[in-house]
Amino acid sequence: MQEILNKIGDLMLGSVPTVIFFLILIAAYAVLVRRPLDKVLAERYGRTGGAMDEAKSAIAAAETKTSEYETKLRNARAEIFAGRAARQKAATDARDKALAEARTAAQHRITVARESVEQSGAEAKAQIEAGAVALSQQVLAAILPHRAGSQVSA
Repeated sequence: MQEILNKIGDLMLGSVPTVIFFLILIAAYAVLVRRPLDKVLAERYGRTGGAMDEAKSAIAAAETKTSEYETKLRNARAEIFAGRAARQKAATDARDKALAEARTAAQHRITVARESVEQSGAEAKAQIEAGAVALSQQVLAAILPHRAGSQVSA
């Protein structure tokens, strides 16, 4: 057992320079690699973080402009539709006015034609009545020659 303890003691004594060398290696790593690496990573994060912040602000500005453009586009479309509706209403009003004028003119022509037909009818009736009186006298004169002469003279 003493022998085992002596071997363990020799191993421990032999491992002291290795442990010291390992601790020096860890300290050198921390000074030579870890600190510059942390510094570079922090700088890189600062740059990318700044770039990310810039990108986020650019995205927000783009979204704002997009919403402004969409609003302007909606307003322009509404104006176009309102203008189209106004033109359609004006065209409909003009068509209705033209139809009303045409109806009035047609009604006037119908009235004039009706009056003309009635006047022609009255003239024709007067001519027929005048012709009927003369025709009836001729018929009477032809049927009753002696009476026709007396009635004509009377």
